[in-house]
Amino acid sequence: MQRSEGRPPGQMRPVTVTRRYLKHAHGSCLFELGDTKVLCAATFGDTVASWRRGSGLGWVTAEYSLLPASTHTRTRREVSQGSPSGRTHEIQRLIGRSLRTVIDMGGLGGEYTLNVDCDVIQADGGTRTAAITGAFIAVHDALSTWKTAGKIADIPVIDYVAATSVGLVDGVVCLDLDYSEDSVAEVDMNVVCDGKGRFIEVQGTGERAPFDRARLSELLDLAAEGTGRLITLQRKVLAEDIESFSERA
Repeated sequence: MQRSEGRPPGQMRPVTVTRRYLKHAHGSCLFELGDTKVLCAATFGDTVASWRRGSGLGWVTAEYSLLPASTHTRTRREVSQGSPSGRTHEIQRLIGRSLRTVIDMGGLGGEYTLNVDCDVIQADGGTRTAAITGAFIAVHDALSTWKTAGKIADIPVIDYVAATSVGLVDGVVCLDLDYSEDSVAEVDMNVVCDGKGRFIEVQGTGERAPFDRARLSELLDLAAEGTGRLITLQRKVLAEDIESFSERA
């Protein structure tokens, strides 16, 4: 098989991170994974949902959308359809779950909601994994802003989180599928891991053929390696306070 840019099976697309991309969000970044571009923003709200009130705990929630011109053919705005699609609901719940796993809800300074918006401005496969990986950077920056404002004493991040895709394309196990690969993959999988390499979520489907336990292990090993590379990039960007960063993971 011939991959985009001549990539070998275990290589990811180039990653570019531009932090503090938006003026008004507490934290934001433009996360680019090859030709996939996701704008991630994190903003604090001064209340929580009714079921959370009185707990003394905060909450992290996410919204996700594909902008109309992000895909090959124009995607209708979901607001014009009356409600988000099932796919959108699934993805934004995935993003929220992934972030909440690595954030201490008791460390948000009270009953505040951290709203995370992930808007895909260009889609070429891996939008949900790019959204999770970029959203963590935006959230970390929002928490840093919250700390600087005196709202919290420490940044309540328990661990890092990143996500990637793996799949079986023409019988070959590949990392970070673009659209041309994802659309024909025999097996397609999205994997979320923390900084210790532990799995947070695994979404895997035999799109065109079933797969055995040995193949599953091969896919998960490659996914864990890929998320580990992305977390290394996240650590570098945040530790060195880099505004704009580009590298192949």
